[in-house]
Amino acid sequence: MPSEPPCGPSVVALAFDGAPMFELSIPAEIFGLPRPDFGADWYRFALASIDGAPVRTSHGWQLSVDGDLSLFDRADLIVIPGWRPADPALPDALRAACLAAHTRGARFASICSGAFLLAELGLLDGRRATTHWLHAPRLAQRYPRVAVASDILFADSGDVLTSAGSAAGIDLLLHIVRGDYGVARANAVAKRLVLPAQREGDQRQFDDSLRAPLPSDRLAALMTRILAQPDEDWPVSRLADEAGMSLRSVARAFTARAGCAPGTYVLKARIARARELLETTGLPIERVAQLAGFGSATSLQQNFRRQLGCAPTAYRRNFTGMPVPAPGA
Repeated sequence: MPSEPPCGPSVVALAFDGAPMFELSIPAEIFGLPRPDFGADWYRFALASIDGAPVRTSHGWQLSVDGDLSLFDRADLIVIPGWRPADPALPDALRAACLAAHTRGARFASICSGAFLLAELGLLDGRRATTHWLHAPRLAQRYPRVAVASDILFADSGDVLTSAGSAAGIDLLLHIVRGDYGVARANAVAKRLVLPAQREGDQRQFDDSLRAPLPSDRLAALMTRILAQPDEDWPVSRLADEAGMSLRSVARAFTARAGCAPGTYVLKARIARARELLETTGLPIERVAQLAGFGSATSLQQNFRRQLGCAPTAYRRNFTGMPVPAPGA
């Protein structure tokens, strides 16, 4: 006997030319798959384009949709995949449909750079929001009224939710299921996906944006040396001497060039080296700590968790699958 069609909340995902296929597949997988074990009380899913015509995804595939923006009229949740960070301007019809749906009470959830569409609508003003760590500086600069958090996997503001990079969309949509239907159902969906229901850590463990600057002056050369030799002692007095600056000037210069204080830059360099060693070697944590400039495993663990939101051993498992060496190994 066929199962009853779902009669729960209506979810509509926006499709458009250039939309990332993976980010469209995430809501389809979580909300659109038949789940007869849940009965009829489950999401109804549809895919909408602006005019109802097929779209061509970023992979070049043509994708059929279920209808046009009129599907937003009855949607309880609208999912926005990655939008265009460089040019987030919206077609008038899309802007009007989104604002009307939000005024009516629909929730919005964005995946990755989909936050730019929500910010362009003004729906993120005064709210905490996130996007992929690569795009976070641009989002913050373009929309100063948005409280951009580049270190989290997702942000929940009730009626507007945002997620970090593409895969973090899975974390966000499982969070929505958890809120709508409870922990047991969210866990069941996660198990079907062979994923943890809630990931350990946050987006900071994926951010590798710390780079050696071009050696165009003494400060850039110094910053490059710190990245190459993070295990050395780098007190602010030494940084000032080597940069040929006063203590106050070197602090201002680091803030202007790197966006952080000198001591924070040294800490980030040490974290970057520890990440590299954890990803590429099987060295014991104590040795990683020494080579990265932390001195002890305890110091590494404390700073690693504070900066990245997870333990060094968890980071190694996440990125290499390597077993953790026994103490003293």
